[in-house]
Amino acid sequence: MSNLIVHGGKPLRGRITPSANKNAVLPILCATLLTSEPLKLIGVPDITDVRKILDIYRELGSDVQWDRDSGTLSLHHKNTHFDPAKHHLPEEMRSSIMLVPPLLARFGVARLEDNVKGCTLGVREIDPHVEVFRNFGGKVERSLGSLLISRDGPLHAVGHWLDYASVTTTENFVLCAVSAQGTSTLNNAASEPHVQEFCQFMQMLGAQIKGIGTSRVTVIGGGRLGGGEFRFDEDFHEITTFLALGAITGGDVVVKNSTPDNFPLIDRTFAKFGVHVEHKDGWSRAWRDGALKVQTPFTSNTLTKVEAAPWPYFPVDLLPIFIALGVSAEGNAMFWNKVYDGALGWTGELSKFGAHVFSSDPHRIITFGGSKLVPATVESPYIIRVAIALFMVAASIQGRSEIRNATPIRRAHPQFVENLRSLGAQVEWTEEEA
Repeated sequence: MSNLIVHGGKPLRGRITPSANKNAVLPILCATLLTSEPLKLIGVPDITDVRKILDIYRELGSDVQWDRDSGTLSLHHKNTHFDPAKHHLPEEMRSSIMLVPPLLARFGVARLEDNVKGCTLGVREIDPHVEVFRNFGGKVERSLGSLLISRDGPLHAVGHWLDYASVTTTENFVLCAVSAQGTSTLNNAASEPHVQEFCQFMQMLGAQIKGIGTSRVTVIGGGRLGGGEFRFDEDFHEITTFLALGAITGGDVVVKNSTPDNFPLIDRTFAKFGVHVEHKDGWSRAWRDGALKVQTPFTSNTLTKVEAAPWPYFPVDLLPIFIALGVSAEGNAMFWNKVYDGALGWTGELSKFGAHVFSSDPHRIITFGGSKLVPATVESPYIIRVAIALFMVAASIQGRSEIRNATPIRRAHPQFVENLRSLGAQVEWTEEEA
């Protein structure tokens, strides 16, 4: 178990080059298994989930050459083999479910642990994935705590309409569709920036995909996929995180950002707390004039709201970051998670800092700002951005705080502590037995 110790109260200042988005990197790594041609990926972050997928590939006989310092990864799946009797995909990494379509396409079978899981964000069913696999012609059977997915013949093109705009189900649909003969269409597709980046990688391989960034995606499958070189964009989550860290500590942090077109709604959400954002020459900067303050809506008898839902709404994964701003700002604000039913249970930990947070229901909380905050020792659930949000509050308070169980940060943000130190933060990891 890893904990973060921080001596807060110091404004953070400096420049940061963020890493790639793990939610783009992981599906792209899974997609590489669809081709037997050599590939070069630039900007692959050294995070735990990446290591797990590459370990799987080494076990399957793939050629893996990874320079962790530069983030350059060379992959060649020419001699890859899969045996469902001894090879299985790890249950502790939810993204492993996206290895099923390429295994199904190449070897006709995949074996998946029955309870794949990631962050503790409430119930996250795999039924939508099972439905996609079956629609394309796969057979899904339970076997001794595992799911065995197989096919008797080639995958066939389908039209499908998702119950909700699921990111990983959209990516699994595309992975199946590129291997199926004919034209497949998905309605209510997810359109997040990382989904778009994943589809752009698929196009680089030679896949024919239309409607990228929209809710209707069409894939013309059955073509041969090749190799090539792909460079990852900076993670918009990490960009936002470091901008928010600068703002909450009263500092001035500038972050490399090659995709400012993803930020208009995020910028407007920052503005609700008195934070200004500027994008210029490939860099983004956030600052505040005076104290953080919740801006009063034009309809003054209502609360300022941050409503998070699938893109192009405000991103759900970033909601904890802005809750941290909310408890640190003067004024009251409502935060609404429209996706996960277990994602706001952690907010009671904020009371240990002296924050006033009211839980309206499993999806909504209200922050009452203006209270004096004090250092504290808090417990983080296994949710990446919650651990960071708790750290943000601690970093803004004079004195020593501890974020216990901060391990999930390492799933998404390589060199997180090193980057913080470069901005002037006094922070360190401590390790203890679980």
